[in-house]
Amino acid sequence: MPATEARYGRKIDVASSLLRSFAVPLLTASLALTAALPAAAEDDDVLPAVPPRVETPTLFDDDEGGNADADDPAIWRNAADPDASLVVATAKEGGLRVYDLGARLVQSIAAPAGPGAEDAPGRFNNVDLVHGLRLSTGRADLAVTTDRGNDRLRVYRIDPRTPGRPLTDVTDPAAAPVFSADQAEINEQRTAYGLATWTDGATGRSYALVSRRERTTIALLELTATADGKVGYRKLRTLNLPSSFRLPDGTSWSPCAEPGELPQVEGMVVDPANGMLYAGQEDVGIWRMPATLTGTPRLLDTVREYGVPGTYDEATEECVSGGDPGYGGTRLSADVEGLTLVRQADGDGYLLASSQGDDTFAAYDRELDDANEYEGGFRVAPVAAGPDGSEECDGAAALDAPLGSRYPRGLLVVQDGHDDAGDAEDRAATNFKFVDLGDVLTALDD
Repeated sequence: MPATEARYGRKIDVASSLLRSFAVPLLTASLALTAALPAAAEDDDVLPAVPPRVETPTLFDDDEGGNADADDPAIWRNAADPDASLVVATAKEGGLRVYDLGARLVQSIAAPAGPGAEDAPGRFNNVDLVHGLRLSTGRADLAVTTDRGNDRLRVYRIDPRTPGRPLTDVTDPAAAPVFSADQAEINEQRTAYGLATWTDGATGRSYALVSRRERTTIALLELTATADGKVGYRKLRTLNLPSSFRLPDGTSWSPCAEPGELPQVEGMVVDPANGMLYAGQEDVGIWRMPATLTGTPRLLDTVREYGVPGTYDEATEECVSGGDPGYGGTRLSADVEGLTLVRQADGDGYLLASSQGDDTFAAYDRELDDANEYEGGFRVAPVAAGPDGSEECDGAAALDAPLGSRYPRGLLVVQDGHDDAGDAEDRAATNFKFVDLGDVLTALDD
């Protein structure tokens, strides 16, 4: 990382240069790779089905259920006792939930209220982990979450020695909004949204990459420790991805959206081995770029809907799509969500992405030398007399490490946007499914 504040203070807007210099070549390369794939690999009907082992209690997004809506998980491994590892997950206005490996609730943390009765309440969107950050009280593992309602990061120390309360809030109360200038702007909710954390192996410094709701902006924040054991952050730089794209026929295309909204990023993950950030622009595709937000982003794959014209209908508040010109990819259906890495000891592994539009997951080679080549896909399918599958998955987290006797080859946790419990009670219901990562790897290797 550069050491001078002058370099850290830069704001990079790559949209116009990306459109001129590499949007068409990248799309052409993506289409060429797509054409080379076997037809069976692109057919969702033949994707292998992987069953969940267990599922968390249902969350209901209504007043009776505490306005809780499952979104994004992270997996914390207890090195001293892997069977006692934890899953930390966001529930939006419902705050945070902490589960054991049996998907049982261990702790529930409320999202903070807004500063005033008329202000937006706290809303936890994404969560990720930081390991071994040096605090004044000693090194600590942390759960970091984006509080979309208050446009801030909130930070929780993880300590399994406290039964029933492993997470403790250590957020610096002086932490400033990530994107907004004042409370009025926060209330408009173009605020902190997606999240990926990253620790630079060379310097030991830890960072959070944060996307902005309804904008194409990604911000790089450095996490900072205070003298009293709290954790804050400072913004180093921002980068804007494109909001419109030059198509091979020479026309310009932007994803259809409500007026004033730009194609946002949510799912993000950093590969610590090479410092590469993968970012899912929901209606566009998957980008790869240095986690320092320097250099030129590369569009690795696009959603099927890429290039499809659409018109927003004010009456229905829906987009009306035109004919498909055939410029999109073949593996992802918008939205692209839930990016996570499977990191194997030999340097191999996968980038997994939730293809929310068709309830599947796509796997890409983790190795840069192979240009993150597509490796296959799978579904998280229902189990007879057991958990249902995962539909419209928002967030996902994988950990390729032994987690005791339950998951000796690791764990994949995915959000389920339509838990079966909601259908019977006519209530919007979500939860998280726990999948044996060994089953996923077997499905991808077959």
